[in-house]
Amino acid sequence: MIAKTEADFNGLKEIGRICAAIRDELVALTKVGITTKELDDRAKELFDEYGALSAPKETYNFPGYTCISVNEEIAHGIPGPRVIQEGDVVNIDVSASKDGYFADTGVSFVVGEGYPEKEKVCQVAKDAFYAGLEKAKPGSKKSGLGKAVHNLAKRNGMTVIKELTGHGIGRSIHEAPDHIFNYFSRWDDELLKDGMVIAFEPFISTKEESIIQSTKDEWTLLTRESIVAQYEHTVIVTKDGPIITTL
Repeated sequence: MIAKTEADFNGLKEIGRICAAIRDELVALTKVGITTKELDDRAKELFDEYGALSAPKETYNFPGYTCISVNEEIAHGIPGPRVIQEGDVVNIDVSASKDGYFADTGVSFVVGEGYPEKEKVCQVAKDAFYAGLEKAKPGSKKSGLGKAVHNLAKRNGMTVIKELTGHGIGRSIHEAPDHIFNYFSRWDDELLKDGMVIAFEPFISTKEESIIQSTKDEWTLLTRESIVAQYEHTVIVTKDGPIITTL
């Protein structure tokens, strides 16, 4: 989507604010002993309160209102009976729509304290997002974002999950541009445009660069032996600087 009107900017900011509020409440509720289904149930209540619709459920019939991934589950985790444990790496991913506008945001974090390796991966994912964001300017190449992400990961002795990418968003949950890689590729040299709306989401990994599909369902994406963290916001690219709608 290219945001052009005041209504576009206001609508995108409103759904971004809602997704951020739901994300932050779920993060605060994620304590030892709670199940991912209990977290998702609260998300449903919040969607109803805000008058918003869960994008994965409405668009793809996903079996949850949010994606909640734990440890080896790195994306598209289905909320269920899994009980959160001390030291778990949890990813909360919230995407939704309201009045025809969409937003998408996600964050990985460690439950408890005293897990420096896990905490570092989560911090590097956040730092990688902001390193890439510096390249989000009209007229710049999309590949610049991925190059910044990958370079920062390598400086920290890590890598990226190459199969998971950012994407366009705005009037639907996934739209053009189809991919925003987290590494440099000339195939990703499309120019960013003023008003372009993107979901930018670095996935940082301690070892692997690829994912495996769960054999238990058609949704959950797994890693074999790596710690993986994601950090995602919806961003409007403008000549005056990027606007993070889900901050």
